[in-house]
Amino acid sequence: MRTVPGSTDHVVVVGAGLAGLSCALHLLGAGRRVTVVERDGTPGGRAGRVRLGGYEIDTGPTVLTMPQLADEAFAAVGDSLDRHVELTALHPAYRARFADGTSLDVHTGGEAMEDEVRRFAGPAEAAGYRALRQWLERLYRAQMRRFIDTNFDSPFALLHPDLARLAALGGFGRLDRRIGRYLADPRLRRVFSFQSLYAGVAPARALAAYAVIAYMDTVAGVWFPKGGMHALPRGMADAAERAGARFHWSAEVTGLERSGDRVRAVRLASGERIACDAVVLTCELPAAYGLLGRAPKRPVRLRHSPSAVVLHAGTDRTWPDLAHHTLSFGAAWEGTFDELTRSGRLMSDPSLLITRPTAHDPGLAPPGRHLHYVLAPCPNTDVGPSAAQWRDLGPRYRDSLIAELERRGLDGFAAGIQEELLVTPADWTAQGHTAGSPFSVSHTFAQTGPFRPRNLVRGVENVVLAGCGTTPGVGVPTVLVSGKLAAARVTGGAPGGRRPQKGPAPHGAPIPAPSAKGAHDPS
Repeated sequence: MRTVPGSTDHVVVVGAGLAGLSCALHLLGAGRRVTVVERDGTPGGRAGRVRLGGYEIDTGPTVLTMPQLADEAFAAVGDSLDRHVELTALHPAYRARFADGTSLDVHTGGEAMEDEVRRFAGPAEAAGYRALRQWLERLYRAQMRRFIDTNFDSPFALLHPDLARLAALGGFGRLDRRIGRYLADPRLRRVFSFQSLYAGVAPARALAAYAVIAYMDTVAGVWFPKGGMHALPRGMADAAERAGARFHWSAEVTGLERSGDRVRAVRLASGERIACDAVVLTCELPAAYGLLGRAPKRPVRLRHSPSAVVLHAGTDRTWPDLAHHTLSFGAAWEGTFDELTRSGRLMSDPSLLITRPTAHDPGLAPPGRHLHYVLAPCPNTDVGPSAAQWRDLGPRYRDSLIAELERRGLDGFAAGIQEELLVTPADWTAQGHTAGSPFSVSHTFAQTGPFRPRNLVRGVENVVLAGCGTTPGVGVPTVLVSGKLAAARVTGGAPGGRRPQKGPAPHGAPIPAPSAKGAHDPS
């Protein structure tokens, strides 16, 4: 594995999102001095927080899977996730509602889910689910350490026995066909394949290997942090500060001071200069390349994932058929993905994610009120309406979205809204997200693994990238891994391992001994 040469005693991490905070904790655990620079006034990045009329609104992800990856970052400094964040396991993880009026609770426990599938679709489908679950577990074991939690220096790194295992599992076939080998019911097939949209690829075109996301969602478990998802980056920032990290809030990086092939200092908009031995950039790829003054050459332009319209609604009522997370599927399916990724049209029959965080934390809303988050995938601005068009289109789409929710049984939704916040691709663009998409670079084959933008950039020997645009990709678990992989590029340590921290551990806790496989090894 290539690493940053020379001194790396003091590292500046640009960005206090989940990737930057994960990186900072792993660097601190390896004995580095760390300064974190964040343009916003609080941690979180995409996992931010907005206060609106007494409602506490998460502005980014609402689904937490694989919390052991966060715990691994805390453990690097002798701390733990449960000291900072109170997690509740969600049962069911999701509720799926279909256009024919049927519904299915998605349980992550094998027996509970098998019983639910049997009730929903009969014994043959229950047996198919049991076989599918076994396949998902084998797929995860084949991928995690070799293809996700690893730094690639070359495509030749793929030439390993685990590649043959992944191929034998059908990982290089198409996702929808592989799921169809286990499940005949089209409704069930949707439940285990819609996750490919997180990776920016339609199920009919996605590699079966991306079913690993379905493993995280439907097997490994789904959790909710008390205080909302923003509680995770808050806790990580607190742990990093206790372990010695220095934070600069509301501080925008405007330049990197270079000497030859090394960055010697980071310059802020305030005029302050922060000398350093290495830099980790977790900002959007175009912003990172802009600071570096160069972008790697690629044979074809990067493709970005579809975007989303999100309606945050604080209401005076709720609906008992909603779970914490509810997937509301439209009747359309294949055509929906064509609209999102090719024709650039808004979904004619949308599938929606409805999240009700006040189901498990009423404190996120005023007494007697409820908070609902409605996510509708939409084309990004490269293939669909531009950011400028969304300024006029947004209010109209908001009205059609509410009308659709009421048609699907959420009677009185419009009348129940007390406070609301509508987020469209125009807003994502204003926040600096390329193509107006918060989901970054899509996971096509040519943009995955060693073919994804690398976390090392040629011509600058002491700068490392982290975040969803680089290795290993999009999503809370993978972004946490991204920070760890970036730290390993700086320290030279194995991504899964830890080195003792210099100085006392926070809370007086002992530093865990280094492990060959790392703490909470999910494999």
